[in-house]
Amino acid sequence: MKKYLSFFRIRFHAGLQYRASVIGAVVTQLPWGMMECLAFSVFQEADPQAFPMEFEAVVSYMWLKEAFFLLFSVWGNVDQELFTMILKGDIAYELCRPVSLYQMWFAKVSAARLAQAALRCVPILAAALLLPPPFRMLLPSSPAAALWFAAAMALGICVTVSFCMLVYLLAFFTLSPQGLRLFFMSAVEFLSGSVLPLPFLPKPVRIVVERLPFAGMMNVPFRIYSGDLAGSARIEAVGLQVFWAVAMIAAGKWLCKAVERRIVIQGG
Repeated sequence: MKKYLSFFRIRFHAGLQYRASVIGAVVTQLPWGMMECLAFSVFQEADPQAFPMEFEAVVSYMWLKEAFFLLFSVWGNVDQELFTMILKGDIAYELCRPVSLYQMWFAKVSAARLAQAALRCVPILAAALLLPPPFRMLLPSSPAAALWFAAAMALGICVTVSFCMLVYLLAFFTLSPQGLRLFFMSAVEFLSGSVLPLPFLPKPVRIVVERLPFAGMMNVPFRIYSGDLAGSARIEAVGLQVFWAVAMIAAGKWLCKAVERRIVIQGG
């Protein structure tokens, strides 16, 4: 375990070096988050009865999405280094290490996402908490809600990283990973609630989507924070996060072993 913590620590510290990204986040994501809040305010004023969430909950959801964009984004935060390593054959060096390939990559990908999110989230959340109402981000309604939110965030990271690991491993079976990346990762952005909070989907569609693994990425923790998920619905949603995290990690480890048995590296 110590060696994987070392991989995590090295990649995390490397990710913290890109401090200029904080300026880019503030300049781009704060105005974008405000535009999203304004768009939902127009929708809410036009037809309050058709608005499936409290407006304050939507505002908090939008600001959390902007603050933790690089933590949960699938298409916007891809580890291109892994794809390059697979395509060019540099994976041979990784296979020579006396470690589990899956666990090493899982640690590195998690650390990179956490480092990038840590740099960006602080200024965005601070600004969102200082905005005037109704566009101000609210604090969790209770200490219990805050604890549930923290647990759901940790599980959301596991679900996100484990899904990305499956995509990286599937790249071994293709000549180019671009098709996989475009197909899976574009669909996930919608199904995870990044484009639109899932309660805004038609009910028959929402019932299905909320049971897929992608809903556990950002939809569950952000709605728990805002109070839109509570009681038995909250317990069920977190339970699904646990199920999908365990299932996809198990599938990823199995696929990784299959890859290691059949991998062929051209050249010398």
